[in-house]
Amino acid sequence: MKKILFLGDVVGAAGRKFLYEKLAEIRAETQADFIIVNGENAAAGSGINASIARELVAAGADAITLGDHVWDQRGFETELPRLEKICRPANLPEENPGAPFLTLTAPDGFRLLVFTVLGQTFMRARCGCPFRCADALLSRLAGTFDAAFVEIHAEATSEKIAFGRFLDGRAVGVVGSHTHVATADEQILPAGTAYQTDAGMCGPHSGVIGRDADAVLKSFLDGRPRRFEIAEGDVRLNGCLITCDETQKKAVAVARFSLVR
Repeated sequence: MKKILFLGDVVGAAGRKFLYEKLAEIRAETQADFIIVNGENAAAGSGINASIARELVAAGADAITLGDHVWDQRGFETELPRLEKICRPANLPEENPGAPFLTLTAPDGFRLLVFTVLGQTFMRARCGCPFRCADALLSRLAGTFDAAFVEIHAEATSEKIAFGRFLDGRAVGVVGSHTHVATADEQILPAGTAYQTDAGMCGPHSGVIGRDADAVLKSFLDGRPRRFEIAEGDVRLNGCLITCDETQKKAVAVARFSLVR
């Protein structure tokens, strides 16, 4: 059996610091063979930079995925190609810098393909069809990996669920991110793919999806744009733990993961 732990969007310094503090302990307790972290909101809530990416890897992340905020930090497009354990969304135009996928190798040689696609419904990013992209990537890389974990970074639950069904039996796990709210629909689909619509976030839950509640409420009430600072309290780490049968290439268990400071 192999265990894959996916941790949802890391939000700001509060989420980063708690993750740095606990990641080694989490690996020991869950016995995770692979830990994948979405880091796209790690730098002040918008994007990531090379320094933070290296800190996440040093803390124990085996892979870092990104999302629609991939280019929010100035100059990251020049940093990304030099970072080995991070991949940008696979369905961005090919001219974009950075790796569209990663292949993680366990000590026994088991190879896990990891990639993220952006959804198209209600999303601002210009990207290709996530369904066609995933299908093409899995087909092109067949034989180079033993199992695949695919993240769909998307807004619409319907698009995420449809995507999970589309890849059922072709990936051991399909997990959603982006909304920062963990869903209670973890399940193993008929052909053996572990699925959850959204893994939630690693960050402060005292605000509104990681941002200061007062500023967000004022903006809803008067309609004026404001700077939304990162909230501070009720810091939690949320994610999804998948156990897969490495021989059959199917998930045998899936569970929500949550740790409160």
